Amino acid sequence: MSAVDQLQVFQSMNESPHARLEHCAELGDGLVAAIWNNRHDARDYDAPSHHTLSCYLDGGTGTFRRGQPQSKGAPDKLCILPAGHESAWVINGEIRLAHLYFSQEHFALGCVSLLDREPRELQLCERTFLDDPLQAMRFRRLIAMNWQEPGERLLTSSMAHELISHALLTQAGLRDGLRLKGGLAPVTRRRVADYIEQNLGEALSLGELAGLAALSEYHFARMFRESFGMPPHRYLLARRLSRACQLLRETRLPLGEIALACGFASASHFTNRFRDSIGGTPGEYRAAHA
Repeated sequence: MSAVDQLQVFQSMNESPHARLEHCAELGDGLVAAIWNNRHDARDYDAPSHHTLSCYLDGGTGTFRRGQPQSKGAPDKLCILPAGHESAWVINGEIRLAHLYFSQEHFALGCVSLLDREPRELQLCERTFLDDPLQAMRFRRLIAMNWQEPGERLLTSSMAHELISHALLTQAGLRDGLRLKGGLAPVTRRRVADYIEQNLGEALSLGELAGLAALSEYHFARMFRESFGMPPHRYLLARRLSRACQLLRETRLPLGEIALACGFASASHFTNRFRDSIGGTPGEYRAAHA
């Protein structure tokens, strides 16, 4: 099953006889972008398992949420549709809009790396017809790129990550009625995250990380997942790839040196993991950001 097949918001749009998919691409790293046209329609979203960022590109002045006809869309208006939300939309007239879909794992990574908070503590706030000129500009740049050409596609992936990071920094808030149980204590979580960050080039073991928390490997892995929103090996790989992207953008180090600095056994292993996650080779990524 492809990433697109698991996106309920995408599938709801795709099932409409009035909506037309103008363009769609999997951008690597589990991110998916789409451009839609729609007219004279009604769409419902029922607790999707993913997050959606939306930007109106053209039209939309006749679009509103059912029960809220006084508030309507317009070009450059943004909507944030978090995982688990429910919404019903009425589209009068024509609309062209861009969607960016991302997983709860992306949200979890951002909570830890950007906000230094447990993902369980935070939620992406639902927003309708938000004004954010910087975010709208990023969406405009995103849709202007050629998503199929390797260099452009890697730039598109980078722009998508910027959109997600900005959304987390500006629209993430504490969960209502929060009562956390289990997971690592905040000071332990920070100690583990800092240790991983400082040793991305080393061959870290589960026992080594568990020792930082004075826990058995079994209990540490379970509590890590509760606190970080993913298992230790997935988090470690994501941070290694993030560091690799930074080094590719900001230095001229040979790919072999970057591979070793980020904990990959060889340049070929690094290239394979990078391509699987980011959607292009390290060399293509560096060229795209030159």
